[in-house]
Amino acid sequence: MQLKEKITIFFNNGRAKYALILFLIIFVLSLFSELIANNNSLIIKYKNNYYFPIFKQYTDAFFGGNFPTPADYNDKLIKQNIENNGWMIKPIIPYSYNTVDYYLTGPTPSAPDAKHWLGTDEEGRDIVARLLYGIRLSVIFAFLLTVISSVIGILIGAIQGYFGGKTDIILQRLIEIWDSLPQLFILIIIASVFLPTFMSLLLILLLFSWTGLTGMVRAEFLRLRNFEYVKAAKVLGVSNFRIMFRHILPNALVTSVTFIPFIMAESITSLSALDFLGLGLPTDYPSLGDLVRQGKDNLQAPWIGCSIFIVLSGMLSMLIFIGEGIRDVFDTRKNS
Repeated sequence: MQLKEKITIFFNNGRAKYALILFLIIFVLSLFSELIANNNSLIIKYKNNYYFPIFKQYTDAFFGGNFPTPADYNDKLIKQNIENNGWMIKPIIPYSYNTVDYYLTGPTPSAPDAKHWLGTDEEGRDIVARLLYGIRLSVIFAFLLTVISSVIGILIGAIQGYFGGKTDIILQRLIEIWDSLPQLFILIIIASVFLPTFMSLLLILLLFSWTGLTGMVRAEFLRLRNFEYVKAAKVLGVSNFRIMFRHILPNALVTSVTFIPFIMAESITSLSALDFLGLGLPTDYPSLGDLVRQGKDNLQAPWIGCSIFIVLSGMLSMLIFIGEGIRDVFDTRKNS
């Protein structure tokens, strides 16, 4: 089947098509979070000179303030000094994910208003900004975890299925033992010893997520290794490595590829769950799981729980619909 035909089959699934388009729009917007939600101005013209605070930090005293600390472009004095000597262009949302709004007139978390479209969290940070940065962090984390774990799982499954025998039995028993370990308790122990960061948490989750595709790839290799073209390649003296990754793997990946969006959805859920339990990323990261926790702890502020519920459920649903579309592409019953 040609690539054009596969794309046509995918887009014939309406849910998959619109889910992919919407997911890409949201993710691309999140990649430019600094231009959309930032407490720094984008461009400033001050005393006939142009400045770009989004790339370089300037002090309060530089724009006529009284302190050598970083300039607060939401401060009335700084805004007035800049407007009297030029102009400035600010992002649509003048708050970053970690910006605390000290000019709130009421207690936190504050309800949605003209300044904060979805309100603020319990520390006075804008929820829209935290959602935007959190989506980018979660998708990139899930993508890296999915790709790396899939590569490892496919490699080990290929070795098991191709060589079989003792190699398959030993690796299969080791995988069964590894999968039976209490993952949550191990994560708690590791989190108590090391301070979780983006990379360390990625490695920790990678320890347990690589087994997702192993069994499927193993089964495909066990089936395909007995095909005539594989036996012919062995007779001709083709190396095992070339047979595995040039002749068998492309056929074995057909079923595996359909599960990648589902694995990615599971990765987002895992990261959010760990952040919710306090075992994930530190509080200075824009975590979606932290917003879930705040929604639980602040039932008097339903805008927090409703916002994160819509975002998380929407993202996971879109990934599921995309996975269904990819499954249709490789479904021989529908394409025959």
